[in-house]
Amino acid sequence: MTKSEIAVNIPSTVTLTVTHEQFVELAQANRDIQLERTATGTLIIMPPTGGETSLRNAEISGQLWLWNRDNKLGVTFDSSTGFHLPNGSTRSPDAAWVSQERWNALTPEQKETFAPLCPDFVVELRSKNDTKEKLRDKMKEYRANGARLGWSIDPQTQQVEIYRPDREVEILDKPASLSGEDVLPGFVLDLTEVWS
Repeated sequence: MTKSEIAVNIPSTVTLTVTHEQFVELAQANRDIQLERTATGTLIIMPPTGGETSLRNAEISGQLWLWNRDNKLGVTFDSSTGFHLPNGSTRSPDAAWVSQERWNALTPEQKETFAPLCPDFVVELRSKNDTKEKLRDKMKEYRANGARLGWSIDPQTQQVEIYRPDREVEILDKPASLSGEDVLPGFVLDLTEVWS
């Protein structure tokens, strides 16, 4: 740390709220910290993931990226990307995809900051620090803000919850793979490495 930097420990009982503009400024000044913001302005500081979760994230993002490279239907994002959702929150899914048409509709300035849209497809991978309830709330938020397909993947229980608009959540026990359905035509996520 330099003399101008200080470490701040925020107790879990303290809630900090920031505007979207303040959040952007805070995120730009702290690029090494993963931050999210709820629709009501509550700042969320997320701890770094452990090695196993990071390996699983890379596996999922890598398979999505390879499919997209071959199909060129959109743009893929990893867990360091924040999206400014229509409800005002800023979220960073573990993996995400946006159709090329929607991405191209953004200005260069919008692409440089937190893109003002909800991805068409999102993945959340449960880490040791995540509760199922918080992940479910996030997935419901993505769906309510326009995500067309979402997967919440839990390596601990080897369950996947699939979120689609206007449908009940589908729960799968230890699936070997997942289909991108009509959102990601031809994409199949092989879960072998995620479960191991």
